[in-house]
Amino acid sequence: MDPETSRTHAPGGEVSAPAMPDDMPLVRRAQSGDDEAYEELIRRHQHRIYGLCYHLTSNHEDAADLAQDALIKAWKALRSFKGDSSFYTWLYRIAYNTVLNHLKQRRNRTPHLSLDDLDFNAEHTPELLELISTITPRRDVGLAELHQKLNEALLRLSEEHRTVVTLHDIQGLPHDAIAEILQCNPGTVRSRLHYARQQLQGLLGDFLKQ
Repeated sequence: MDPETSRTHAPGGEVSAPAMPDDMPLVRRAQSGDDEAYEELIRRHQHRIYGLCYHLTSNHEDAADLAQDALIKAWKALRSFKGDSSFYTWLYRIAYNTVLNHLKQRRNRTPHLSLDDLDFNAEHTPELLELISTITPRRDVGLAELHQKLNEALLRLSEEHRTVVTLHDIQGLPHDAIAEILQCNPGTVRSRLHYARQQLQGLLGDFLKQ
Protein backbone atom coordinates (compact mmCIF):
# COMPACT_ATOMS: atom_id res chain seq x y z
CA MET A 1 0.00 0.00 0.00
CA ASP A 2 1.24 3.46 -0.82
CA PRO A 3 2.41 5.52 2.18
CA GLU A 4 0.02 8.33 1.33
CA THR A 5 -2.96 6.00 1.69
CA SER A 6 -2.18 4.94 5.24
CA ARG A 7 -4.87 5.45 7.86
CA THR A 8 -5.86 4.40 11.35
CA HIS A 9 -9.04 2.83 12.63
CA ALA A 10 -11.00 4.34 15.48
CA PRO A 11 -13.07 2.29 17.96
CA GLY A 12 -16.14 0.84 16.30
CA GLY A 13 -14.49 0.37 12.94
CA GLU A 14 -14.65 3.98 11.71
CA VAL A 15 -11.60 5.19 9.87
CA SER A 16 -10.07 8.21 11.56
CA ALA A 17 -9.06 11.27 9.57
CA PRO A 18 -5.57 11.18 8.05
CA ALA A 19 -2.95 12.97 10.13
CA MET A 20 -2.74 16.34 8.43
CA PRO A 21 -0.61 19.37 9.35
CA ASP A 22 -2.24 22.72 9.97
CA ASP A 23 -2.54 24.18 6.49
CA MET A 24 -4.19 27.48 7.34
CA PRO A 25 -1.01 29.56 7.93
CA LEU A 26 0.26 28.50 4.51
CA VAL A 27 -3.17 29.04 2.95
CA ARG A 28 -3.31 32.62 4.27
CA ARG A 29 0.16 33.34 2.94
CA ALA A 30 -0.68 31.81 -0.43
CA GLN A 31 -3.87 33.85 -0.61
CA SER A 32 -1.70 36.94 -0.18
CA GLY A 33 0.35 35.96 -3.22
CA ASP A 34 3.12 33.90 -1.63
CA ASP A 35 3.98 31.32 -4.31
CA GLU A 36 6.35 29.44 -2.01
CA ALA A 37 3.54 28.89 0.49
CA TYR A 38 1.37 27.30 -2.19
CA GLU A 39 4.27 25.16 -3.37
CA GLU A 40 4.56 23.82 0.18
CA LEU A 41 0.84 23.04 0.19
CA ILE A 42 1.32 21.14 -3.05
CA ARG A 43 4.19 19.15 -1.54
CA ARG A 44 1.98 18.20 1.39
CA HIS A 45 -0.97 16.96 -0.62
CA GLN A 46 0.10 16.12 -4.17
CA HIS A 47 0.70 12.42 -3.48
CA ARG A 48 -2.76 11.91 -1.99
CA ILE A 49 -4.41 13.90 -4.78
CA TYR A 50 -2.53 11.84 -7.35
CA GLY A 51 -3.60 8.66 -5.53
CA LEU A 52 -7.25 9.70 -5.68
CA CYS A 53 -6.98 10.46 -9.40
CA TYR A 54 -5.21 7.19 -10.13
CA HIS A 55 -7.59 4.94 -8.22
CA LEU A 56 -10.55 6.48 -10.04
CA THR A 57 -9.01 6.36 -13.52
CA SER A 58 -6.53 3.44 -13.45
CA ASN A 59 -4.19 5.36 -15.70
CA HIS A 60 -0.94 6.91 -14.51
CA GLU A 61 -0.73 9.51 -17.26
CA ASP A 62 -4.34 10.59 -16.81
CA ALA A 63 -3.88 10.69 -13.04
CA ALA A 64 -0.81 12.92 -13.34
CA ASP A 65 -2.58 15.29 -15.73
CA LEU A 66 -5.76 15.40 -13.64
CA ALA A 67 -3.86 15.97 -10.41
CA GLN A 68 -1.98 18.85 -12.03
CA ASP A 69 -5.22 20.29 -13.38
CA ALA A 70 -6.81 20.08 -9.93
CA LEU A 71 -3.87 21.83 -8.27
CA ILE A 72 -3.95 24.60 -10.87
CA LYS A 73 -7.70 25.02 -10.39
CA ALA A 74 -7.17 25.17 -6.64
CA TRP A 75 -4.53 27.88 -7.06
CA LYS A 76 -6.88 29.97 -9.22
CA ALA A 77 -9.73 29.52 -6.75
CA LEU A 78 -7.66 29.88 -3.59
CA ARG A 79 -8.87 33.37 -2.75
CA SER A 80 -12.42 32.01 -2.59
CA PHE A 81 -11.47 29.47 0.10
CA LYS A 82 -12.96 30.77 3.35
CA GLY A 83 -11.81 28.02 5.70
CA ASP A 84 -15.31 26.68 6.36
CA SER A 85 -13.88 23.20 5.82
CA SER A 86 -10.36 21.88 6.06
CA PHE A 87 -8.10 22.79 3.15
CA TYR A 88 -7.53 19.15 2.21
CA THR A 89 -11.24 18.37 1.89
CA TRP A 90 -11.66 21.50 -0.24
CA LEU A 91 -8.76 20.35 -2.40
CA TYR A 92 -10.15 16.81 -2.61
CA ARG A 93 -13.50 18.17 -3.79
CA ILE A 94 -11.78 20.05 -6.62
CA ALA A 95 -9.80 16.94 -7.58
CA TYR A 96 -12.86 14.71 -7.40
CA ASN A 97 -14.90 17.02 -9.63
CA THR A 98 -11.99 17.20 -12.08
CA VAL A 99 -11.84 13.40 -12.27
CA LEU A 100 -15.61 13.10 -12.49
CA ASN A 101 -15.72 15.38 -15.53
CA HIS A 102 -12.93 13.32 -17.09
CA LEU A 103 -14.78 10.04 -16.47
CA LYS A 104 -17.96 11.41 -17.99
CA GLN A 105 -16.02 12.10 -21.17
CA ARG A 106 -14.19 8.75 -21.19
CA ARG A 107 -16.58 6.13 -19.89
CA ASN A 108 -14.62 3.30 -21.47
CA ARG A 109 -11.84 3.56 -18.89
CA THR A 110 -11.58 0.45 -16.70
CA PRO A 111 -10.82 1.20 -13.03
CA HIS A 112 -8.07 -0.88 -11.47
CA LEU A 113 -7.67 -1.50 -7.77
CA SER A 114 -5.11 -3.62 -6.00
CA LEU A 115 -6.06 -5.99 -3.22
CA ASP A 116 -3.22 -4.37 -1.28
CA ASP A 117 -5.21 -1.13 -1.34
CA LEU A 118 -8.67 -2.40 -0.54
CA ASP A 119 -10.11 -3.22 2.87
CA PHE A 120 -13.84 -3.78 2.66
CA ASN A 121 -14.31 -5.50 6.02
CA ALA A 122 -12.42 -8.60 4.98
CA GLU A 123 -12.80 -9.91 8.51
CA HIS A 124 -16.47 -10.49 7.69
CA THR A 125 -15.54 -12.58 4.66
CA PRO A 126 -13.45 -15.48 6.05
CA GLU A 127 -12.99 -17.06 2.61
CA LEU A 128 -11.35 -13.85 1.35
CA LEU A 129 -9.27 -13.44 4.49
CA GLU A 130 -8.00 -17.01 4.19
CA LEU A 131 -7.15 -16.61 0.54
CA ILE A 132 -5.12 -13.40 0.85
CA SER A 133 -3.38 -14.13 4.14
CA THR A 134 -2.56 -17.86 4.14
CA ILE A 135 0.46 -18.99 2.13
CA THR A 136 -0.82 -21.99 0.19
CA PRO A 137 -0.66 -23.19 -3.42
CA ARG A 138 -4.25 -21.96 -3.78
CA ARG A 139 -3.17 -18.50 -2.69
CA ASP A 140 -0.36 -18.34 -5.26
CA VAL A 141 -2.67 -19.41 -8.07
CA GLY A 142 -5.76 -17.59 -6.85
CA LEU A 143 -4.47 -14.09 -6.15
CA ALA A 144 -3.97 -13.16 -9.80
CA GLU A 145 -7.45 -14.35 -10.66
CA LEU A 146 -8.90 -12.60 -7.62
CA HIS A 147 -7.31 -9.32 -8.75
CA GLN A 148 -9.04 -9.75 -12.09
CA LYS A 149 -12.37 -10.65 -10.51
CA LEU A 150 -12.15 -7.70 -8.14
CA ASN A 151 -11.62 -5.25 -10.97
CA GLU A 152 -14.46 -6.77 -12.92
CA ALA A 153 -16.64 -6.32 -9.84
CA LEU A 154 -15.55 -2.71 -9.40
CA LEU A 155 -16.40 -1.99 -13.00
CA ARG A 156 -19.97 -3.05 -12.24
CA LEU A 157 -20.31 -0.50 -9.44
CA SER A 158 -21.72 2.92 -10.17
CA GLU A 159 -19.29 5.85 -10.08
CA GLU A 160 -20.74 7.10 -6.80
CA HIS A 161 -20.27 3.73 -5.10
CA ARG A 162 -16.78 3.21 -6.54
CA THR A 163 -15.89 6.70 -5.33
CA VAL A 164 -16.83 6.10 -1.70
CA VAL A 165 -14.84 2.85 -1.69
CA THR A 166 -11.86 4.75 -3.08
CA LEU A 167 -12.12 7.65 -0.64
CA HIS A 168 -12.81 5.55 2.45
CA ASP A 169 -11.09 2.21 1.97
CA ILE A 170 -8.11 3.41 -0.06
CA GLN A 171 -7.61 7.06 0.82
CA GLY A 172 -8.64 6.50 4.42
CA LEU A 173 -10.99 9.46 4.76
CA PRO A 174 -13.70 9.36 7.43
CA HIS A 175 -17.37 9.60 6.59
CA ASP A 176 -17.66 13.28 7.52
CA ALA A 177 -14.79 14.30 5.26
CA ILE A 178 -16.18 12.28 2.36
CA ALA A 179 -19.57 13.93 2.90
CA GLU A 180 -17.92 17.35 2.56
CA ILE A 181 -16.11 16.32 -0.60
CA LEU A 182 -19.19 14.80 -2.24
CA GLN A 183 -21.48 17.48 -0.77
CA CYS A 184 -23.91 15.04 0.76
CA ASN A 185 -24.66 13.98 4.33
CA PRO A 186 -22.61 11.37 6.26
CA GLY A 187 -25.58 9.01 6.32
CA THR A 188 -25.57 8.92 2.53
CA VAL A 189 -21.84 8.11 2.56
CA ARG A 190 -22.38 5.25 5.02
CA SER A 191 -25.27 3.91 2.95
CA ARG A 192 -23.29 4.02 -0.29
CA LEU A 193 -20.26 2.42 1.33
CA HIS A 194 -22.33 -0.36 2.88
CA TYR A 195 -24.04 -1.05 -0.43
CA ALA A 196 -20.75 -0.98 -2.37
CA ARG A 197 -19.12 -3.45 0.04
CA GLN A 198 -22.12 -5.74 -0.12
CA GLN A 199 -22.02 -5.61 -3.90
CA LEU A 200 -18.30 -6.37 -4.03
CA GLN A 201 -18.58 -9.25 -1.60
CA GLY A 202 -21.60 -10.62 -3.46
CA LEU A 203 -19.87 -10.37 -6.83
CA LEU A 204 -16.81 -12.11 -5.43
CA GLY A 205 -18.75 -14.66 -3.39
CA ASP A 206 -18.95 -17.47 -5.94
CA PHE A 207 -15.23 -17.20 -6.70
CA LEU A 208 -14.25 -17.25 -3.02
CA LYS A 209 -16.28 -20.41 -2.40
CA GLN A 210 -14.55 -22.36 -5.14
